[in-house]
Amino acid sequence: MSDKPSVLFVCVHNAGRSQMAAGWLRHLAGNTVEVRSAGSAPADAINPVAVEAMREVGVDITGEQPKLLDAGTVEASDVVVTMGCGDACPYHPGTRYEDWQLTDPAGQPIDVVRAVRDDIRNRVERLLTELAGQPE
Repeated sequence: MSDKPSVLFVCVHNAGRSQMAAGWLRHLAGNTVEVRSAGSAPADAINPVAVEAMREVGVDITGEQPKLLDAGTVEASDVVVTMGCGDACPYHPGTRYEDWQLTDPAGQPIDVVRAVRDDIRNRVERLLTELAGQPE
């Protein structure tokens, strides 16, 4: 077991929003938080526009692959952040849940994806501050 908090980001395809959020949390938290992401219906690859938007701010998410959400991943996470996965996200008692209403970057131009990226960064920073304030 790890003493670090664990965060799971979930969206439908695990190709845009959840990958950007996971990338931001890894970038901002270093190895102080265990970061996971998954999707209820994962895509074959990460959205290339999301990759480009993150690359512009120095965050590389090219090594990631969309992953299928499973109950074990939810159970192993302290915080689950959903981004439009609806009822597909399993519930585990004792796990903190947040739902972030974000525009889906799929099929969107780079300007829209940049705005989503920046919104996600603000939310991740707030989450990181909250996690740092929790007693061990």
